Amino acid sequence: MNQQPPINDLDQRRATMCQLLHWLAVDRVQPQSLAETYLEAIERLNPEINAYVSLSSAMLQEQALAAQHRRRDGVIGRLDGLPIALKDNFDVAGWPTRAGLAGRRQPVADDAHVVSRLRASGAVIIGKTNMDEGALGATTDNPHYGATHNPHRHGYTAGGSSGGAAAAVAAGLAVAAVGSDSLGSIRIPASYCGVYALKPTHGEISARGMVPAARRLDTVGLLARSADDLTVLLQVLAGYDADDPRSRRRRVALSPPDWEPGRLRAGFLPDLAGLGVQREVIAVFEAALANWPRELGERRTVDFSDWDFARTRRAGFLLMEAEMLGTFAADLADTESRVSEHFRRLLSYAAGKSAADYACADRVLDAATLKMRRLFAQIDVLVMPTTPQGAFPLDGPVPDSQADLTSFASLAGCPAVSIPMGYLPDGLPVGLQLVGARGSDLRLLELASVLAATLDVEPAYPAIR
Repeated sequence: MNQQPPINDLDQRRATMCQLLHWLAVDRVQPQSLAETYLEAIERLNPEINAYVSLSSAMLQEQALAAQHRRRDGVIGRLDGLPIALKDNFDVAGWPTRAGLAGRRQPVADDAHVVSRLRASGAVIIGKTNMDEGALGATTDNPHYGATHNPHRHGYTAGGSSGGAAAAVAAGLAVAAVGSDSLGSIRIPASYCGVYALKPTHGEISARGMVPAARRLDTVGLLARSADDLTVLLQVLAGYDADDPRSRRRRVALSPPDWEPGRLRAGFLPDLAGLGVQREVIAVFEAALANWPRELGERRTVDFSDWDFARTRRAGFLLMEAEMLGTFAADLADTESRVSEHFRRLLSYAAGKSAADYACADRVLDAATLKMRRLFAQIDVLVMPTTPQGAFPLDGPVPDSQADLTSFASLAGCPAVSIPMGYLPDGLPVGLQLVGARGSDLRLLELASVLAATLDVEPAYPAIR
């Protein structure tokens, strides 16, 4: 039998998770060599993009060796040997959970729920990725740990607040990553960095051990280089957790991926330009839609005249800022490792609001739930750009509208998937977003996989070599 050639380092770094699982299964790649490939790339390239803020090469190699032994002994987990990154707002036993702040140096005792699930599946935890201070922002320009640069263009934002995680996946410094999404913190960087992202149905993956932003909005988010990879990650990480008060106990399984493309009802917003979406993004969006004459079935324009995207996004931010006053009270009072003035100013805005103001903002979530129910009685999926713009210079103005198109799914508790949909005239990628009813996560992922395969415009990973 002819021996197959070895897989070179670059191919290992560009491969999807499913491809790597196949190579591991047939012994074309070993967990130790895979870990060494990623570690070498991180040591060489992370100084350029600043995706990681914490890394232990000894821990990485120890986990990889254990995975190699399991594969030799024949008892393996679903993700055994795969190098996966974590946003630095998840607890990893023995490490500090800094959440983008300077004063949090004390190691934590226990793993977050998702970390426990990853370990049980055999995944190799690479390290912690950079994020916006307190997860309150969408640029990952951190005053304490520096800015994360977009792997496609140095000096441009990777988005946020999970920017380090998205940059690591796009740059081939992790095969996948786990972050958080409260108003778009997974999907915005996925759009800017040209990777795939899933914000699951609220409560589908336990958020225990994740530093909260706003618990009624917070979801564990997933980043990868294919929609199929997101499906595998969801299946590994989802499930009821009795110790998370917002964990979702399902009476039935997630809606199966059984949509018939010809019978699909796809909804579209009537006036993207009127919502502030840049014309270059609209052009890429329309070009992508032209590739799916059948895949999206019946196309319907949906009425969003009763939904103010900017106002409701601001209501979501108020909920986050108000809850963070409690979450970060000790950090705000720390005179030695001070939070930035920008972060303090954002939270002081909530401090100046009344309980009635908070209650009004909280009612937006109920309005979003009702809007969601009415919407998905008429359509199966809502299709729109992920972000109104592409990545922008780190030293330039920050658009207020970054989360306008992602906030609806968060406020309504819906699942949403972002896939690469093409390139802007400046050469940077931009994403397309699919939003579905609660529980339709698997259906969205199946549709995302079909659309992505037809479109075939994802970047050539890794973005930097």
